Amino acid sequence: MSIQHTPSSTDQQRGFTLIELIVVVIILGILAAVALPRFIDLQRDARIAKLQSARGAVSAAASLVHATTLSRGSVADVAACPGGGGTANNDNNAASGGTVCTENGLIYMAYGYPAVTGFGGNPGILSMAGLTGIFNPTELELKAEGYTYAGGGNVATFSVVGATNPASCFFTYTQPTAARSAATISGLTVSGC
Repeated sequence: MSIQHTPSSTDQQRGFTLIELIVVVIILGILAAVALPRFIDLQRDARIAKLQSARGAVSAAASLVHATTLSRGSVADVAACPGGGGTANNDNNAASGGTVCTENGLIYMAYGYPAVTGFGGNPGILSMAGLTGIFNPTELELKAEGYTYAGGGNVATFSVVGATNPASCFFTYTQPTAARSAATISGLTVSGC
């Protein structure tokens, strides 16, 4: 008497055929070719979004300083600024030398708006915008947060680190040059982001 074993469905092993594997590899190749350029665009989009964020911070900072000086009516503070730097004069009519007290220290103004200042100097628009966690950041501290800044004369240029062409990935802040005029913030230039 012999016992015959009949194969059941659990005894059979089945794998992928060579043609099925080739089809899967081709589909993955097509997906990679379509998705890769989109990932590259995401980096550009991220730099543009970072620049838009900085522009919003600069705009809010300028408006806040101006509103504060208007509400104080150019009357000097009687006590020193708790954040340091001395006593604010709140002079919104001065071409330079006007100051306003913030929780971090004095901000220097031009006609009631934050002044364009350089690194290590009097705190101005860069410090007021708060792009770093440091009140009056150095160039290195600002770059660590992903931004660049160039302040000279009446114009400050803000950009982001990593732009493919920094000369065409920026916006500018221009302090007022006359009484009763406003600071201006340019639109974004993003062709080099």
